[in-house]
Amino acid sequence: MSVRLFAICFNATRPSDLARFWSGVLGWESTGAPDGDVTILPPDATGFRVRFLPGREPRTGRNRAHFDLTSASPEDQRQTVARVLELGGTHLDVGQLPEEEHVVLADPDGNEFCVIEAGNKFLADTGVVGALACDGTREVGLFWSEALGWPLVWDQDQETAIQSPGGGTKITWGGPPVAPKTGPNRLFLELALTADADGDAEVDRLVSLGAKRTATGEGHGDRTLLLDPDGNEFTVRRRG
Repeated sequence: MSVRLFAICFNATRPSDLARFWSGVLGWESTGAPDGDVTILPPDATGFRVRFLPGREPRTGRNRAHFDLTSASPEDQRQTVARVLELGGTHLDVGQLPEEEHVVLADPDGNEFCVIEAGNKFLADTGVVGALACDGTREVGLFWSEALGWPLVWDQDQETAIQSPGGGTKITWGGPPVAPKTGPNRLFLELALTADADGDAEVDRLVSLGAKRTATGEGHGDRTLLLDPDGNEFTVRRRG
């Protein structure tokens, strides 16, 4: 493939504070970047980064994507929840049922995420970030499978999931109904070109798969902004 998943990006009101929170929750190293945003790095160099970019757009509803964190045991789940609360996170009620074992939380910027109970077979052997769980159609799941070259590991009842051939975090889409989009997503994917890739040709390939160009075609600096088939923003990093 000529492109890979480079980072999952958060638009944040205070990027350094949010990076500090997630660094503490995940145990990943935090580092500044030349363009002023903050990045946390996975322990495995083959994984994706999490980047925090300045963004002052008002919150207009629940995010279309959230992290599902894994637990090795019930005690590990309790410890993760306690660590989240100590670092400034909060419990969140999204209508979950009392018998459901996962815990729904929000980070200090209000971004939802879940700490999944131990023994979840679907997230077995994925790592601490078991999934990026997204609202989305089957069409968008198929698009991202082709875009990244990640095989489908779930395709049933309009729900889809993909995973890198090397394992790690899954990206999932829950199928319809998909909540209407009311503004720019606070979470979005950033792709990076491989060393010998042609940026224009890669953008053309993504468009041929169903991506859409935006009015400006520009993202942040050297990044091209596109929309996936469900209208979610993502960027293609031209260098670095």
